[in-house]
Amino acid sequence: MVYTLTLNPALDYVMQVKSLGFGEINRAEETELRCGGKGINVSAVLNELGVDNTALGFAAGFTGSELLRLLSESGIKNDFIFTENGATRINVKIRTGQELDINAGGFSPDEGNMKTLFEKLDSLIKNGDWLVLSGSLPKGVSASAYADIMKMLSDRDAKIAVDTEGDALLEALEYSPFVIKPNHIELGELFGKTVDGDVIPYANELRSRGAKNVLVSMAERGAVLVDENDRTYKSENAEGELVNSVGCGDSMLAGFIAGYIKTGDYENALRLATACGNATAYSETLATKDEIEKYYK
Repeated sequence: MVYTLTLNPALDYVMQVKSLGFGEINRAEETELRCGGKGINVSAVLNELGVDNTALGFAAGFTGSELLRLLSESGIKNDFIFTENGATRINVKIRTGQELDINAGGFSPDEGNMKTLFEKLDSLIKNGDWLVLSGSLPKGVSASAYADIMKMLSDRDAKIAVDTEGDALLEALEYSPFVIKPNHIELGELFGKTVDGDVIPYANELRSRGAKNVLVSMAERGAVLVDENDRTYKSENAEGELVNSVGCGDSMLAGFIAGYIKTGDYENALRLATACGNATAYSETLATKDEIEKYYK
C-alpha cells in the first residue's frame, strides 16, 4: 500500500478571470473548489495510474469537512485526522492567462494532534509499504517532524519518499529516504546558489548525505534522476504549451513511484514521472490517465 501524508492540506479556490485590475471590481468567469496539498495531488495521480493508495493528514473545522467531502467525491481514499478546532486553509488560485497563487498559512496541529498522527502511522505502515511525506510543515510543527516519523518507522522495511524543502528535507536525509524530489529552485536554496543548469553535483551531494535516489524536476528543462547505483538519467519534456504549473512536481513524484512499483526500473520510472509532469503542465487539471499515456508514448 502507498500512503501519502499532507500535514498542511488546503481547499484551492480556482478563479478564471479575464483581466485583473487593482482598485477595481474583478469578476470571475468561472470558479472551482478543489482539494489541494502536495500529498493529496500525489494520491490523485496515483489513482489515475492504478496504484492503490490512501491519503493521510489533518482536516480542521468546517473547511476540513468540505476537504474530506471533496476527497471522497474525487475517489481518493483517505484516513484523515479530523478536529473541530481551527480550520483547513483556503488557497486562492487566479488564472488570467498568467498564474497568481495566494496561499494561506493553514491549521497548526498541537501536541495532541501530532501524537495521534504518530500513533496512526505506527499502526498503519507495514513492511513493503510506501509513505510519501510531502509538502510544507504547518506553523508550529518542528522542522524535524518528517525525520521523527522516519526514525519511528526505521524498524520496518518501508520505502519513504520526501518532497519538501529547507531544514525539513535536510533533517530527513539522516534516515535515508528512498527518494527525494527537490526542484531546481529548492536545490539552489539548499546550497545557497542559483542552479539553472547542471544539477548533478548537487544531487550527488544529497545522495552522499543519505538520500538513496534524487529526482530533480527542472521545469521546461525536464528532469534528472541520480539513482542509488550512481547512474544518472535525464529526461526531456514532451512538446506542449504550459497551462498549469500547480501540481506538476507532485505528478512527477507519483509517476516515479508508480513506475518503480510496476517495473523496478529507474529509467522507466523517470520516463513515467516526466509524462505525468507533462500531463499536468499541459492541461487545466492534474494529470489524467489518457493524458499520461499520450505523453508517455
